[in-house]
Amino acid sequence: MEPGSGLTGIALTQKALEVEVGSWGSGFIAIAILLFAFTSLIANYSYGESNIEYIFKSKIAINLYRAAVLVIIIVGAVVDLPTVWSFADLSMGMMALINLVAILLLSNIVFALLKDYEEQRKLGKTPTFDRTKFPMLDKQIDADVWNKK
Repeated sequence: MEPGSGLTGIALTQKALEVEVGSWGSGFIAIAILLFAFTSLIANYSYGESNIEYIFKSKIAINLYRAAVLVIIIVGAVVDLPTVWSFADLSMGMMALINLVAILLLSNIVFALLKDYEEQRKLGKTPTFDRTKFPMLDKQIDADVWNKK
């Protein structure tokens, strides 16, 4: 392959593999990318649906999510690549902001648990979780989680 061929991205990868292993290299890369994209799409859809189901517990919310995913797939398949990457960047930024808010909201509980853990360590005990020390958690945790046996 000559330098300055003008190939970039997948086309460059396909051509490079074709040069090294023969004509089947290009098809192999195409199939590998197809399978990677498809499995990523299915996995992320599944994660999203299970979260929607857990948060809203509503068939309407799940159906709206499914419709939104179909629209996004169709739009993503026909718009230009820079637009797709911009939308992906926006999505990752929104996810990061949501996670930061969740971390801030959970920080009081985390610090209380950490303080209890450190106090047990200072006393020379093997730290154990006692849900009764944390009434704000005791009501939220399923009864069979961390039961003493």
